[in-house]
Amino acid sequence: MSIATDRLPVWTLALPLLALAAYLGLGGATGFAAAIGLGVALIGAVLAAVHHAELLAIRVGEPFGAILLALAVTVIELGLIVSIMLGDQPEPTLLRDTIHAVVVLVLHGVAGLCIVVGALHHRELMFRTQGAQAYLIVLLPMVAITLVLPNFTTSAPGPYYTNAQLTFVSIACLVLWLAFTFVQTVRHRDHFTPHAMAASAAARPSARLSALALAMLLIALVAVVLLAKGVSPHIQAAVAGLGAPSALVGVIVAAIVLLPEGMTALRAAREDQLQTSINLALGSGVASIGLTVPTVAAIAWWTGSPLELGITPGGAVLLALSFMMATITYGTGRASLLSGMVHLVLLATWLFLIVVP
Repeated sequence: MSIATDRLPVWTLALPLLALAAYLGLGGATGFAAAIGLGVALIGAVLAAVHHAELLAIRVGEPFGAILLALAVTVIELGLIVSIMLGDQPEPTLLRDTIHAVVVLVLHGVAGLCIVVGALHHRELMFRTQGAQAYLIVLLPMVAITLVLPNFTTSAPGPYYTNAQLTFVSIACLVLWLAFTFVQTVRHRDHFTPHAMAASAAARPSARLSALALAMLLIALVAVVLLAKGVSPHIQAAVAGLGAPSALVGVIVAAIVLLPEGMTALRAAREDQLQTSINLALGSGVASIGLTVPTVAAIAWWTGSPLELGITPGGAVLLALSFMMATITYGTGRASLLSGMVHLVLLATWLFLIVVP
């Protein structure tokens, strides 16, 4: 990942502080100008947070770096989801829509773009099948019990879990994430490291610079969580004003969350490091479900907020197709332009059917 490791750019120091100032000045404001100001401040804080997390990731190395980035992204995601859940217009489907969007965006959007960009520069990309398939082995049951199974249980009507069922599913997702993290960092760490480091690989940042990056990361994450509360009503109002389905709110949340990490994954793909791109993309999906579901479920139980989890039959069919395609793509250890284009077409299909169901 080609970022400077001997200094922190000025913008990464300024944006988190400006974001906090924007929250203090515009946090309770209404209107188009306030919405734009808060949105720009939020994106700036997200970019700064992920830059600092990326610097720390270089310090700790793969695969720990990908885990650190995934944790930072999960905190950002939680801030956006919880702010809407506890807002004036709670969305009972937001957790479902956001997780669904994250899974599709990482399987097809980030992965597809990384494969296309990498293939255009290097014709064919190589990665470790053991690591890529390990992500799918964990991600598939997580998605099934979280987004599909609620449609078939009978203890509660509709696409809902009872409190006992939701507790069990939350624990199962957390256990799967913990087991996967143990395998990724201890048991089979070599399955998740690139075949060869890029020639332009950055040097490790110093301990002093890493400590400063950690402090700024925490400040940026605090700014993101605070700004999410101010931005969420504007996102909901914009979607309602367009007459678009409420599921689009989850797509917007997922896109904001994945944007900076997707940029990092694209840079790695350009440097012929598709394994790092896979670690970043699929790692975000695993962390999104493994950590976000238990946390949001606990908040929902505490506040008495309902969680509608089951997706539509059409959504389930597309998810099944997504995992079939991902299994083919990640089963050979090589990726070409064609597989990347197929992933992007599936992404476009999913987005089109959200707007035109």
